[in-house]
Amino acid sequence: MNKQVIEYGGEAVGVVVPDEHGMTFLAVKYNVWDLDAQRFRSADEARAAIRRLFAAQVTPRAAHATLAVA
Repeated sequence: MNKQVIEYGGEAVGVVVPDEHGMTFLAVKYNVWDLDAQRFRSADEARAAIRRLFAAQVTPRAAHATLAVA
């Protein structure tokens, strides 16, 4: 298994590299830094974690914007 570039929204955000336990994620963008050096069983599992991270980042901002308008 080789390293794989992980993209989100058409932009490279990191790379997963194989290791003895699966794959290690290396972040190349600050907005996924929380996942840097985490291990995943597959590149798909890393992509799912990135989607969850982005969803969590968007939700608090949307809630804050709603409160600011009210």
